[in-house]
This record gives sequence, C-alpha cells and structure tokens, in this order.
Amino acid sequence: MSDHKKPRLAVFGLIAVAVIGSAAFYFSKTDESVASEALDKAKASQKLQSLTELNGKAPSHRKLDVQTWNTAEGAKVLFVEARELPMFDMRLIFAAGSSQDGDAPGLALLTNAMLNEGVAGKDVSVIAQGFEGLGADFGNGAFKDMAVASLRSLSAADKREPALKLFAEVVGKPTFPADSFTRIKNQMLAGFEYQKQNPGKLASLELMNRLYGDHPYAHASDGTAKSVPAITLEQLREFHQKAYAAGNVVIALVGDLSRAEAEAIAAQVSAALPKGPALPKIPQPAEPKASIGHIEFPSKQTNLMLAQLGIDRDDPDYAALSMGNQILGGGGFGTRLMSEVREKRGLAYGVYSGFTPMQARGPFMINLQTRAEMSEGTLKLVQDVLADYLKTGPTEKELDDAKRELAGSFPLSTASNADIVGQLGAIGFYNLPLSHLEDFMQQSQNLTVEQVKAALNKHLSTDKMVIVSAGPTVPQKPLPAPSDKPAEQPLGVPEH
Repeated sequence: MSDHKKPRLAVFGLIAVAVIGSAAFYFSKTDESVASEALDKAKASQKLQSLTELNGKAPSHRKLDVQTWNTAEGAKVLFVEARELPMFDMRLIFAAGSSQDGDAPGLALLTNAMLNEGVAGKDVSVIAQGFEGLGADFGNGAFKDMAVASLRSLSAADKREPALKLFAEVVGKPTFPADSFTRIKNQMLAGFEYQKQNPGKLASLELMNRLYGDHPYAHASDGTAKSVPAITLEQLREFHQKAYAAGNVVIALVGDLSRAEAEAIAAQVSAALPKGPALPKIPQPAEPKASIGHIEFPSKQTNLMLAQLGIDRDDPDYAALSMGNQILGGGGFGTRLMSEVREKRGLAYGVYSGFTPMQARGPFMINLQTRAEMSEGTLKLVQDVLADYLKTGPTEKELDDAKRELAGSFPLSTASNADIVGQLGAIGFYNLPLSHLEDFMQQSQNLTVEQVKAALNKHLSTDKMVIVSAGPTVPQKPLPAPSDKPAEQPLGVPEH
C-alpha cells in the first residue's frame, strides 16, 4: 500500500513502471520438477552473450511482435507470443487508480485490495490455495492512474484453464466479505499511525498537496485516516462495477500461447468483467504557485523535497527529458547532483531527481536527506546545481555517456516475460504506438545537447519550485568546500 522507489533507469515508461511492478512467481511442490526441467531446457537452448562476443557493442535487443485487438466487450488486448518457457503472464490494467477516488480517498486501493478476499463459495485462504495448487500466482495493486490484477500460470491446458477460471472470478465477481473489509481497513489505519513517525512520508504528502491542490493527484493512494473509516462496502461494489468494467481495461498477455489461445483467454476474462465503458480521463492540473513549507520533526537529518509539474505520458519531449534527467540526477554516481552533493561534499547518502509522466502532468521531483545542521546550505546547493544545468545544458561527454548507458540497459526492458507484459501494459494504457520501445531508443540516441537543453528549459524553471522540508530547526553550519575526498563521509543508511 506504500509507494515504491523508482528504478535507476526509469526511462521506459512504467512508473508505473514503477508503479505496476511484477508479482513474484512460485510453484507448488507438485509442479516444481516440471517447472525446473522447463527452465533448464530453456537455458540450455539460449546461449548467453559474453563480453568478448559483444566486442564493445550493445547487447542484442529482443524485438517484439506485438499483436493487438479489442474484445467484444471493448477491452483492449496486446499480445506477444513467447515460446521459450511453458508459462504465460497476463496483466489487467484498469483506469481505476486513486485519481478516480472522487470524494472518498482510499476507495480505489481498498477495492483493489479486496479483490482476492472472497468469491462465491471461496474465502481468501481457499483462493490462495487454489492458485498455489495450480502453480499459479495472483498479484494486484492500485496507484495514482491505475489499478492492476495479474496472473502467471503454466500454459498447459490442465493448469491454465482452472487458473483462468479462478482469476476471472476474483477480478470480475468479488464478494467483498465484511470481515476482510474490517481487517484491511484496520491495517490501513495502522499504516497512517506509522506515517506520523516517517518524516519522508509526511514531507511527500505535504508536497503533493501543495503541488496539486484540489486535483485528484493531490491525495495519497491509500487515502487518509479520516477518509478510510467512512468508506462503505456499497461504495466498493459501485466502484468495482464502473471502474473494473471491460471497457475500462487493457489486457496484456505474454507467453507460451498461440494467437487463438490468447484470443480465447482475453475473451474469457473480458466477459467475466462488469459491462461498461472507459472512465473519462482526469483533467490536467493547474500550475501551482512556488512555495516553501517545513514540517518540524525531531531527527538528526532533514528530508528535502523540491518539485514542480512535469509532463504527461504523451509529451513529445519525453525522450529528451528522460535523457536530460539521467544526467542531472536520475542515475547513480556521476550525475550532476550526486557529484556535487555526495561525492564532493559528503552531504547525503543519495540525491535523486526524476520525472513521473502520467495520464495528466506528473511531478518532476528532487529528493534527499541531509544533516539537519546543513539543510539550508544543501538546499541552496541543489538549487544552484539545477540552475546551472538549465543554463548550460549537458556536456557532449555527459550526453554520450548517458546514451551508452541507455543502449547497454535497453535489452533489460524486454529480458523476461514479466518485463514484456509490463511494457505492453504501459503501451496499451497510455495509448502509445506499438513501436514505442524502438522509437524511444532511436529518439534518445539521436538527441543533441541543444535539444536536451531546450526540452529541460521548456519544462523546468527554478522559480516554479514547490519545496518541503521535514526535520528539526537547528543552528546552521556552512557547507564544506568541494573536495575529491570529503572530510565527512555521507551518513549511512537514510533514516526511515
């Protein structure tokens, strides 16, 4: 129910990518030997590329043959046939995230969390045992834009068919048992109590409220301690009926299936969902006023967060901004921010920046933790680094290095069926072209320093920042001078 940190190279579009995540896959004991044999056979048939064989070139990238169609009920389907392993991955992506909560923050997450708590004749434990006994895995989650439900199963008909039947019941006809509803609500309320002891979470909540105001993105996906107790089972049923409708879903399928089998699976799942159209897209947020806020919190460190509105997922500058951010603070060591804040001065364990493109304009954010007595100077340093970067843009070397890093990591975007199904889900949900991955890679490799600089200055401005800090008010000390070997090393693991 908590937000997840974004991966280092969040350039392929899933925040969702983050945001969707892939479920762990496990087999029951009865299927363990069959699965192991299949994996061994697949590994033996696919020779890995050695560094010698690459000879300085980028690893080969798996080109996807994406097939797409709509079901009779209006669900959009994207399918990639992958015969290497005797299994398949399916992910349903609904426009049913917290941006659809309306006046009941937490409704979308509660609805999603309750899906596998009960169906006719089966409670949560029977459902779990049903999937496990078939060597299948069910996963679910709810975020700002979307809610997901996923299934991984062996592709043999005797395992696939009962797993699909159970999955269709769970997603399409949940019973929302009252005892589970009470238990999950109590878990969420306990989480709100824990948040009071987490300065990073408190700062994040305040930041999003300042950044988005009365827009649906303003509230946390898990709602508030005030809103969650008031949500009723009837509200869950109504939300499921409209937000989990067949016309409001993208079905992503990857694995050991023929086109005919994929069509049958999509049709079965689509038919099990409530009937209804896609929900209207949420509006774009209004530009907020620059502001500075502080949350007093007893701690040795201060959390610093700087943000402004970024871009939506359709923005044509997506590739240029992704590349530009990678140089600023989207990567690890060697970025502008990490070099100045950690490597030269030892002020923080880590400092990161990132765009989060969504259906509407998502945030651009810089975040870090630093020593409380140096928080004001560190904030000024971060602002100066950003201002200088916008003024000068990346160097040719920085851009070339970022391109090489992207080329090297790009094959990982389709390295497994789970990776591919996540990419398909993003492509379908955000209505991207089927050639999106190749297009993105080509655009990124063709970028010039001037194009990256222009895109950054078009979308970012130092005078539009919304800034929130959380920590103690203490006398401030001057920052150490930059050095190849800082006198003080960064603090170890960040607090909380």
